[in-house]
Amino acid sequence: MAEGTLHRLLAGRWLIPFLLAWLAGCAIDASSPSDDHRAAGQAIQAVYEAALPELPRDKQRHYAQRLYRMSGDARYLEFLEAHGRLLLTQLERDIAGLEEPGYASARALEIVANYPLRSVKQRARKAMLAEWGEIAFGRQLLFRLIQADYYGLLEELPGRRLALDYLSSLEWHRFLTDPEVMRIYAAQVANQAWFLHQLGIVDLREEMIEAFRVVYPRDAVAAMGEADYHNRLYGMTHMVIADSRYYQRRVPAERHAWILDAFSAEIERILDQATEDIQAEVALAFLLTGNEGHPVVARIRQRLAAAIDPATGIIPSPKGETGLARGEHRNVLAVMVLTWPGRLHPGPDLSAGVLPAAGALHRPRDHAGAGLVVILARRSGWRSPFAERVSI
Repeated sequence: MAEGTLHRLLAGRWLIPFLLAWLAGCAIDASSPSDDHRAAGQAIQAVYEAALPELPRDKQRHYAQRLYRMSGDARYLEFLEAHGRLLLTQLERDIAGLEEPGYASARALEIVANYPLRSVKQRARKAMLAEWGEIAFGRQLLFRLIQADYYGLLEELPGRRLALDYLSSLEWHRFLTDPEVMRIYAAQVANQAWFLHQLGIVDLREEMIEAFRVVYPRDAVAAMGEADYHNRLYGMTHMVIADSRYYQRRVPAERHAWILDAFSAEIERILDQATEDIQAEVALAFLLTGNEGHPVVARIRQRLAAAIDPATGIIPSPKGETGLARGEHRNVLAVMVLTWPGRLHPGPDLSAGVLPAAGALHRPRDHAGAGLVVILARRSGWRSPFAERVSI
C-alpha cells in the first residue's frame, strides 16, 4: 500500500511539470492563429493580391496600408506612394482654395452632393452632413492631413498651418457630441476625435466618449435594434483602432477596458447579429490591446474562417455578394485577424520617395478659379477626381 501510494505521488510529482508545460503551450497557441486559421487568411490574401492592381484606387490604398502595417512588406509601397502623391495634390489644391472666400462652403456642398446613396445608412449620413455646413469639407481635410501625418509628409506640406487653423475654426465639439450625429456616424465620430487630438487641434476624446455613453447606455443595449447595435459596435471598435493610429501601434488595454469588457460580455450577440466586418474589428480591438489569447479572438477567428465561400475564396457580404472591390473592407480585416503576426509597422514614411517626385510643392496664390470650378462641377454633375471618399 505504501509503495503504491509513493508511486502515485511520484507520478503526480512528474506529471505537474508536464501539465504546466502543456498549459503554457496552450496559452501560446491560443494567442497565435492556428495553422488552419492562418491558412484561411492567406487564402483570402492570395485572391486579393492577384486582383490588387485592378482594384479601384481607394481600395488599393485601404488594403495596402493594412497589409504593410501588418507585414512591413515593401511590395505594398508602390500603392501607398501613389496614394501619397495624390494626397499631396489634393491637399495643395484645398489649402490654396482656403485662401478664396466661399471655397470651403462650395467644397462641402460638392462632397454632400457626391455622397453615395446605395444604403439606408449612407442616405441618412448624407442628410445629416447636409445640415452641418462646412463640416463635410472639414472632415475630408482632416482625414487627408492625418494620412499625410501617417506618411511623414505633413511637416513638409506648405500651408499646413492654414489648414490646421481652418479646422480649429469648425464646431467640432458640437458635432462630435451631437446625439443624432452619434446615432448614425459613431465610427467616424470616434476617428475624428482622435485625429483632432493627434494633430494638436483640440482634444475632445473624453467629451466624445461621454456623449457616446449617453446615447448608448449599457443598460439599454439589450433592447437596441440591429442598426443601433451595429453603429454602437463600430463606434467602440474605432475608438481602439484610431488610438492605434490605424494598426501602427498597440494601445494600453486599461484605456479601453470598458470596451473590451462589453465585447466579452456580448460575444454571443456579436457572433449572432454582427456582420463579419464588425466581428473582425471586435477581434482587432483585443489584438491591438495585447489580448491575443482572449477567447473572443479565437471564437471570431473560427467564425471568419467558416464564413469563407469555397467557390470564390473570400467572405461574401451578408447578402451573398462576392465582388472583390465591395468586399475589400470585410476581407482585409479578416486577413488581419486570421494571420495576426503580433508585430506592427508604423507608417510607412514616404517622405524620401514621394516629396521629390511631387515637385517643388507650392501654393499658388492665383487660384481664384478654384471655387468656380467646384460650383460648375456641382451643377454639371461631374465628379471631381479630388472627391475621394473618406474611408479610413
